[in-house]
Formats: sequence, structure tokens, C-alpha cells
Amino acid sequence: MNSENSEPLSIPKHVRFVELGEKALRALANGDLAGGSAEAGVALDEHFVGDRARWIFGYRADQLAKDPSAAPWITRAAVSEPDGVVVGDAGFHGPPDEAGMVEVGFTVVPGYRRQGYARAMLTALLVRAAAEPEVRTVRARISPDNTASLATIAGFGFTRVGEQGNEHDGRFIVFEIPADAIRATQRLTAQAVR
Repeated sequence: MNSENSEPLSIPKHVRFVELGEKALRALANGDLAGGSAEAGVALDEHFVGDRARWIFGYRADQLAKDPSAAPWITRAAVSEPDGVVVGDAGFHGPPDEAGMVEVGFTVVPGYRRQGYARAMLTALLVRAAAEPEVRTVRARISPDNTASLATIAGFGFTRVGEQGNEHDGRFIVFEIPADAIRATQRLTAQAVR
């Protein structure tokens, strides 16, 4: 996860996700912002063709080529509502694994950081995960020096469960939350609103 965007409290933001299909992801991986935007049906930011994004989108395009059924789970453009501006990308690393685990990832476009969009994306991802009965655990892996992402997940109920790392990717702190805890929170919130 790479959000680099700790946010002060403000008016809650809302996002909707727009699918980035294999063609859109492949165009973005090749640095074709206009083609990726046309395929996605939304105007994407230069962020979507930066080095990091190009590598990730190429990886996700390959993932979809191998397993088209992963499409509902992987990277999507995050669009701010109601203004319709693309503020980042978010999704899961893939469908639930054999243990029912999904891993979240999100990034906010630099010009929209520290405005509440990372929290909005994470909220939407958790709602999506909790809606699927086969999801039992949601995981987040965050670099220990990514204070913005660490701040973003605070308050969502994640528990630190360990660390992972390698020479290529570096070290990550691993956080998890049971999907049942997300579902329980949603029920309590719904009851409080009534």
C-alpha cells in the first residue's frame, strides 16, 4: 500500500470505483495515458503513467490475461463524488485466496492527498470485502516509513500481525482485520443511523 497521504479531519469524502480492464491497464503500462483514459471512460491523471503505476498496471494486466475472473477485485480508478475527478487508484491484489484473505492497496494522486480520499477508498474497499461471504480476512502491508498509510489505516480496526520483506520490495508491516469485525461495525453504524 502506498498512499503517502495522512489526512486531517474534514468533510468526509466519497469515491466510486471505475474498472480498469485489461486494455486500459495495458495502455497505462505502456505509458499511453490517452488510451488508458479512453478505455476506462474517465480522464486519468499523469500519476497513472508514472514509473510505479506503469509497473503495477502491467502486472495487473498480466494477472487479468491469466485469470479474467480476477477483474472485480483488482485495481480500479477512484473517482471523487459528486465532482467526478479521478483522485487515485485502489483495489485488491486479487480475489480471496484459499483462506478467504484479500489484500488492499490504494494510492492517492499527489494533488489530492491529505483531503480524506485515502480513508474514503479504504472504507469503500472494506465495504466491498465485507459484502463477500467468502472473505474472512482483509490484509494491508505497509512500509514502516510510510507514515501516511499507517495513519490512514488507524481507527479501522486493523491489528499488526507481523512483518514481511525481501531485497526487491523492502520490509513491510502486515496488518489484518477479520471480515466479521467489518460486518459487525457496519451493522452497528446502520443501527446508529436509524
